[in-house]
Amino acid sequence: MTRPYFTAAALALLVASSLAAQVAPSPWPTSTPSKVGLNPAVLDSLDAEITAGKYGNIDRLLVIRRGQIAMDKTYPRDYDRIYGDSSRSSSALNNSHDPTGPFNYFNPWWHPTYRRGTLHTLQSVSKTVASAVIGVAVTRGDFPDLDTPILKYWDTTAVANLDERKRRITIRHLLTMTGGFDWNESVPYSDPRNTAGPLEASPDWVKFTIDRPMMREPGTQFNYSSGESALLAHIFFRATGVDIEEYAARYLFAPLGITDWHWKRTPSGTIDTEGGLYLEARDLARIWQLWLQGGRWKGTPIVSERWVRESVTPQVATSARAGAPRYGYKWWLYTNPVKPDALIWAGSGFGGQFPMAFPDQDMVVVINAWNISGGPTLPLRAVQERLIKAAK
Repeated sequence: MTRPYFTAAALALLVASSLAAQVAPSPWPTSTPSKVGLNPAVLDSLDAEITAGKYGNIDRLLVIRRGQIAMDKTYPRDYDRIYGDSSRSSSALNNSHDPTGPFNYFNPWWHPTYRRGTLHTLQSVSKTVASAVIGVAVTRGDFPDLDTPILKYWDTTAVANLDERKRRITIRHLLTMTGGFDWNESVPYSDPRNTAGPLEASPDWVKFTIDRPMMREPGTQFNYSSGESALLAHIFFRATGVDIEEYAARYLFAPLGITDWHWKRTPSGTIDTEGGLYLEARDLARIWQLWLQGGRWKGTPIVSERWVRESVTPQVATSARAGAPRYGYKWWLYTNPVKPDALIWAGSGFGGQFPMAFPDQDMVVVINAWNISGGPTLPLRAVQERLIKAAK
């Protein structure tokens, strides 16, 4: 473990402890499916399928409707048995530079829960949460215009492969995955051709990404890139003078009553805004509920309604494939399968992390899983349809 990572982790613990003393968490009220207008038979059938292992390693199913918990199920898994052998062998998901650390995705001390506790890895849902933190900072007037060129926050004499296209990349492009860098994250993470592997193996993720050559004009095409999301931690600090984790702790987590989290840092010490956040499912649901409520929590505005609306407005198509989700500011936007003119606002993380808000149904669903080695997985679109049809 490097000194920057250790120091940041210790600082995070102190901040979390301080906030815990200031803000008491407000538990979700609980109800039954029937009382909140959900068909219990649908939820029971989904629960039975998960219990039977039909969808692999599902860890949690949390369903909240009308601000009340209708179902909360956990599914214990023996990850030492499932992934223990893989954690000790070399692969793209078990970085040789970090065999016992947080970037060994088979290591049960780190995945899927932090130190075998209740905080579940969110993987790329961290991107969506980082976007939410930026939204809070925009609301508070602490963050620059989204059309600001990102190279404002670098010494360009030290940036490799610099050309006019790279000079035209803006913060908005990073939020919409349209930065234009030469990046391939379209193959499985176990494939050595996936650029995310060399990113995580590098000592400085920010430098690795900003030095990449350009592939296309910024803003012209969606290309999924964890590196672009990693740049946001650097930009946030340079623009605000505050670490993005500390800002989240003070202005997003604390107002929502979130007092327990872990956010990994990269080897160079920056927060891993592309995939490093761990939260308990009920706390993750608070952020999605905040979006359902137009950015207000208990009547207090946390993030502006304008930002909420813009962030879940489709900014770019993710694929030409029929039915493919569109993309907002790090939000995956699925067409409601029952009402085509409506959207489902989702996060999506490696292994099966799916927090979802169904605005037309006033419903938030969090699914955590750890399916990283093939086998059955959750049929997301079919499950979305079943949940919507369960809502009366």
